Amino acid sequence: MLHTDLVEVTSPEELGELLGEPTPGALVKVRPSLHEHDRQWLAASSLCVVATSGADGSCDASPKGDPAGFTLVLDDTTIAIPERPGNRRADGFRNILANPHVGLLYLIPGRPDTLRINGRARLVRDAPFFDDMVVKGNRPQLALLVEIDQVFYHCPRALLRGGVWQPETWEPDAAPSRAVLAKAHDRRPESVAELEAYYGPQYLERLYQ
Repeated sequence: MLHTDLVEVTSPEELGELLGEPTPGALVKVRPSLHEHDRQWLAASSLCVVATSGADGSCDASPKGDPAGFTLVLDDTTIAIPERPGNRRADGFRNILANPHVGLLYLIPGRPDTLRINGRARLVRDAPFFDDMVVKGNRPQLALLVEIDQVFYHCPRALLRGGVWQPETWEPDAAPSRAVLAKAHDRRPESVAELEAYYGPQYLERLYQ
């Protein structure tokens, strides 16, 4: 559908006029290496969203989750993220092979602020530190090695506005179940009932298989 009533922003100057100048704190908070507070945050974080872009400009944002502290800090400017069994699409990894720049967003359950890390990534298929990434017997076949360019904290407004950690706002049944979505969009041959069973409690037992 063609929208003819849109008023677009087409230049950095126009964007600046619309939003205003960044606050001094927003400009000076960016750092090139990890602080002890960042290490503590990474040790407590159980979820990271990895944003990548391919050579053709196509984008991907992929969640990575594991027990808290799954991101391994190798030194003040290098971290490693283990890859676990999944659907093997590897969209973000394919992007990294063409364009190493990544953006990472780290969350701690219950905290509305986030930690952001921007840097350059490499795919590593083995290294001595893989032994430190074993979870439930799963030693990763692949890890994302990120050389840090920027690290900074993001204010809590977005998660507060969304009520992300407020259980009274949660409506998990407002959208179709994972089984219904898999049947409709993943073209799974099983019935919805069979898929409901597949994604049931025993699904947790197969997370690292």
